[in-house]
Amino acid sequence: MSRPNPRRVAFDAIRAVSAEDAYANIELPRRLRAAGLDARDARLATELTYGTLRSLGTLEAILAAASGRDLRDLQADLVDALCLGAYQLLYTRVPVHAAVSTTVSLVKAAVSPRVSGLANAVLRKVAAHDLDTWADRLASGDRVADLALRHAHPEWVVEEFEAVLGPEELPSALEADNVAPPVHLCARPGRIERDDLAAKTGGTPGRWSPHAVYLPGGAPGRIKAVAVGRAGVQDEGSQLVAAALANAPMDGPDAAWVDLCAGPGGKTALLGSLAAQRGATVDAVEIAPHRAELVTKATKGLPVTVHTGDGRDFGTDGSADRVLVDAPCSGLGALRRRPEARWRKRREDMEGLSRLQRELLGAAIGLVRPGGIVAYVTCSPVRAETVEVVSDLLRSGGVETVAPQVITDSVPGASRDGFVQLWPQRHGTDAMFLALLRRIG
Repeated sequence: MSRPNPRRVAFDAIRAVSAEDAYANIELPRRLRAAGLDARDARLATELTYGTLRSLGTLEAILAAASGRDLRDLQADLVDALCLGAYQLLYTRVPVHAAVSTTVSLVKAAVSPRVSGLANAVLRKVAAHDLDTWADRLASGDRVADLALRHAHPEWVVEEFEAVLGPEELPSALEADNVAPPVHLCARPGRIERDDLAAKTGGTPGRWSPHAVYLPGGAPGRIKAVAVGRAGVQDEGSQLVAAALANAPMDGPDAAWVDLCAGPGGKTALLGSLAAQRGATVDAVEIAPHRAELVTKATKGLPVTVHTGDGRDFGTDGSADRVLVDAPCSGLGALRRRPEARWRKRREDMEGLSRLQRELLGAAIGLVRPGGIVAYVTCSPVRAETVEVVSDLLRSGGVETVAPQVITDSVPGASRDGFVQLWPQRHGTDAMFLALLRRIG
């Protein structure tokens, strides 16, 4: 029986993402289980899949130059195989002869023997230069375009990040998006303490969240505390913004909490755990039935009621004390976790998302009682999804900002225009945005 081939697993996963709009974080684990790879080969397949998808725009530009062809004129599966080979040549320590020969063999088996010679010739031209040299050779002199090429981001994303960060910090932000993040666990209050979770998993207590534990890697789903719901896999930034809502100072009753966009349930589970300690309850609203099921699973045993429906139409005016709006967004703050996402997003998507975000935030303000608190959260730093949405609401009146000191007092560099903006390069978290708002009328 032949040994499972990690490169073939990676190629098949990349093809599914490319041809079927699959998600790598769902597709690859399924294929790894089916292939039965050992731990070493599974790590290789993961690195090749995620790295190739993350670097796609840069790899395609280099391959076009090396081949002298418009890649749209080549078979799509051949292009995917060439990208996989070029990634090994430019981004890994795989020896040149191994990267070329294994990719040519893959092309013969998975694409067509007829194009194996072309694959060999193109990859040898790619191998003639390292990544920095290719970036220099292909530089246009346009600063944004050259940064986009060197750091494998669409140009419009580079522009959006620069509008928030400025030119000096921009390169480090782009670099951080290309580094695979560690696994973050959330110790759910009342179910397990952070230090106990760290000791049981061999992890390290987080820097910012009192609930966070860092793991170097592995399969967190196999951890007993995660399997039984005492802990969850959750970015530390997500933990911070959810806890900030629960801990924001507020006068009056504090028993009715709502999560208007609850799926898949990580923030809801943390809110539910905190609510259980304070005699509060959480209504979790999710429009997609399959995601509502995930919320139900994540919050089992907690004082959480899950509703399948549209958050814009939920509840009675003034009935909630605290409301979380974890709004659907571009997800540009989590590009390091979703390798293919940067190439699927378009600036044109912002208009529809921004409209939805405004509608959800307006619904949340109507739902919360006077004196109650709303947390507006996005996993994006883009102005159109963050400060512009909140600023428009503030201009309409009846709302005031609440200083997010629970985060800004303890997390350096997290303050942005009176709100919170976390960054991978600064904080090791996803680029989460948070605005705390109080209804005053």
